[in-house]
Amino acid sequence: MLPPCALNMEKNPINFCSTYFALVPKGNGNNNIMKEKIKKLAKKKNAVILAHNYQPPEIQKISDLCGDSLELSIKAAETDAEIIVFCGVKFMAETASILCPDKTVLLPVKDAGCPMADMVTPESLKAEKKRLGNIPVITYVNSTAAVKALSDICCTSANVVDVIKSIDAKEVLMIPDKNLAQYAASNTDIKIHLWKGFCPYHNALTIQDVEKAKKVHPNALFMAHPECSPEILKVADAVKSTSGMIKFAGKSGSTSFIVGTENGLLYPLSQAFPEKKFFPASEKMFCTDMKKIGLEDIIESIENNTGEVKVPENVRLKALKAVQRMIELK
Repeated sequence: MLPPCALNMEKNPINFCSTYFALVPKGNGNNNIMKEKIKKLAKKKNAVILAHNYQPPEIQKISDLCGDSLELSIKAAETDAEIIVFCGVKFMAETASILCPDKTVLLPVKDAGCPMADMVTPESLKAEKKRLGNIPVITYVNSTAAVKALSDICCTSANVVDVIKSIDAKEVLMIPDKNLAQYAASNTDIKIHLWKGFCPYHNALTIQDVEKAKKVHPNALFMAHPECSPEILKVADAVKSTSGMIKFAGKSGSTSFIVGTENGLLYPLSQAFPEKKFFPASEKMFCTDMKKIGLEDIIESIENNTGEVKVPENVRLKALKAVQRMIELK
């Protein structure tokens, strides 16, 4: 069932979603008391709190750093914090563990996962590599540590084209997102073998959804995430990652935007540019896994070190090579 705000976002996306997201944290305690407790616990335990751009506003408000998954992990590695509390999903916490082996990484809700990341396993990847003759494997960071460990290099939605161009090969296998791979293929000359994975929420966006949003907001620019299908990207005014959308909205002279990604991004966009208006491309783009973590989950996690995510060293070292190779391209 869609959340209450999803049914009303078209009229007033920010107000309705903020109202709903404020209710997301579970428990009956006073939010202000919980927020204050989180700050004290984080200071006492020398913990840094990271929140992905898709997290509910209540979580983003109490975090030390907000952003996309890789950006957050890199920033966390640069802090002197002993504990990283990652408010996101499991593959993100794994990436933090890969980059920060000397820190304790906590995922407040352990079953906050990613359907797309689960669409490729080490076993299925090994089989496909063998079938294709062990050509280079480019892996989207939205994947498990075990899959990264079998990869040649990782990529993000922002740097995927640059990553592919850096590979000295005539053809590559890209996993797990078929839409991101097709986007990359349209911008490079290298043959890209697709995996059949996808984000259920981005992939669900249809041309009809976009046309409906444009009809309601005719003067708004349409920003689409590369995880959307090719037909959606063709009608977009800009194809950007989440951090790319925030930058684009800031530089653009437009004052209104239709946002073609998970609706949690509406909050940081509205906070960064309160003078501009942001509307969801569709109410369907609501990731339930990204909304699992509440304030009391963070308190429990910091107090008792629950939800620790630790990538085994033999996996971590192999995955680190693929991640570092990507980072070094910057």
